[in-house]
Amino acid sequence: MSFLSISGLSKSFNGFIAVNNLNLDIEQGEFVSLLGPSGCGKTTTLQMIAGFLEPSSGSVKLNGKDITSIKPEARGMGVVFQSYALFPHMTVAENVGFGLEMRGLKRKEREKQIEQTLELVRLDGLGARYPAEMSGGQRQRVAIARALAIKPEVLLLDEPMSNLDAQLREEMHIELRMIQRHLGITTILVTHDQVEAMTMSDRIAVMHEGHIVQVASPYEAYENPVSRFASGFLGKTNSFSGEIVGHTDSHYQVSITGYKTVNIKRRLALDCKKVQVNIRPEKVDVSGPEAEGLKGIVKTRLFLGAFWMLDVQTDLGPIRVSLPNKNIYVPNEDDKVSVILQEQDLRLVSQREGS
Repeated sequence: MSFLSISGLSKSFNGFIAVNNLNLDIEQGEFVSLLGPSGCGKTTTLQMIAGFLEPSSGSVKLNGKDITSIKPEARGMGVVFQSYALFPHMTVAENVGFGLEMRGLKRKEREKQIEQTLELVRLDGLGARYPAEMSGGQRQRVAIARALAIKPEVLLLDEPMSNLDAQLREEMHIELRMIQRHLGITTILVTHDQVEAMTMSDRIAVMHEGHIVQVASPYEAYENPVSRFASGFLGKTNSFSGEIVGHTDSHYQVSITGYKTVNIKRRLALDCKKVQVNIRPEKVDVSGPEAEGLKGIVKTRLFLGAFWMLDVQTDLGPIRVSLPNKNIYVPNEDDKVSVILQEQDLRLVSQREGS
């Protein structure tokens, strides 16, 4: 039995289905991200788990107990909101201790718990400050400390890092993940940021139009997406039209339109002939024009620090290439090149819309 079990969860607003028959099981101590674009239903799902929204149907069970109809404050969950929702007239210590006070914890116990929690998030000694006197990263830590102070069974994070700059956000990814592992607390993160989800999660639930389309580890979700949406949303990808013209027990023979027939490993059972062939930019190689491969011309070359990004025009259309910043061949703009697509790096999904 899973620690947190979400079964057949649905939510409609005036006829609009925001979440449709969602099922997800989460183990104790696991970090799971609900990843998807705005409007896909991820925040609505989180609010139903927290108890802020009543489901139209379905159930939420925590450690075997049905909590679907239980009030939010009685669910044993800590929530960190996108806006942090700190009380500006309260000190940091008062903000962190608010939930403890509401639970009737005695003053000495409350002060001890506040001190321990502030130390956990590296804010010890700052309890007398007010939120307005703190940086964005510090305010976020206060919000996390307030959620953790009540020692919740589940921590819910609703895009808590969207207001931070890129460098601070990256630092907080690592810091929050370390705190979560240290406490062993079951955590659900709502985010539209693919890097955030892949950096922090044990598993990612990719959401689209109220459904979960794939649940997998970050590596598996990125390397082996199961649908057009999952492939395109979780990182950049090059896509080509193709048709399955044969198969063996282990491979599909696929004719890529305007190119050639290739053998692609059967990672998904496909019941269609029309397919989309995908390859990530970092899996594409380039060489000089004399080499064997798809001929093209470099239209754009950008230096992005850790890698070079190329856009190469070919008979298959534009192909994006990501080359690591080390001593390798990096062509200039307008250079003729050969683009090399290794069969083991190609992935297949159905061409059908909604897949």
